[in-house]
Parts: sequence; C-alpha cells; structure tokens
Amino acid sequence: MTDRRGVVAKRAENLMPGVPYVRGWAQARRGADELAAQLTALGLEPDFPGLTADVNVSGDGLVRLGTVRPEAAMMLAELIVSGLAVEISTQPETLPHEARHALPRTPAA
Repeated sequence: MTDRRGVVAKRAENLMPGVPYVRGWAQARRGADELAAQLTALGLEPDFPGLTADVNVSGDGLVRLGTVRPEAAMMLAELIVSGLAVEISTQPETLPHEARHALPRTPAA
C-alpha cells in the first residue's frame, strides 16, 4: 500500500544504511510541532493525543495523527476547508482566471 510518492510505505522499523531517516524524521517533527501548536491555539490538542512524527522505510517523514474520534476528524476537515476558503478569497483574480482556462470549452448557443 504505497501512493505514487511512497509516503504511505511501511514505517521504518528496521533501518537500512544510506537512507536519510533522520532528515525525514526531523521534517516530520517540525510539521507535527506546527500542527500541535495550531491545535493547541484552537483548544483541540486533547482531540489528537496520538499526534507524532515518524518516518517510512524510504526515509520520508510522516506526521501521524493517531486514532481520533470522528468528530475530531470532522473538525480538522472543517478547519482545512475554512483555511482554503480564506486563501482563495485573498486571490480573487488568480483563481477565477485559472478556473476559466480549466473549464471545457463548449460552442456558444
């Protein structure tokens, strides 16, 4: 079970020489720390007790959320959607222009 970038590869339990595990884990640690800081600021840290940094067999960093309640997952999804909505609203000219070019062209009626 691996996606095209190998991120979902098996976690590294047996380390192999020449794989940059420390670099991947350090990147994951920074990501996990930033996410933990944001969750703490929102009062949601207790909903993600299993948040941790990890690394896969390829040395790619992973941020594991751990087991969370469905409500916590839905809150996180809503926060992501809200953040994206704000980001999109601050780029009013770029996105519609790109979206216009992505739409299929149909003959005028």
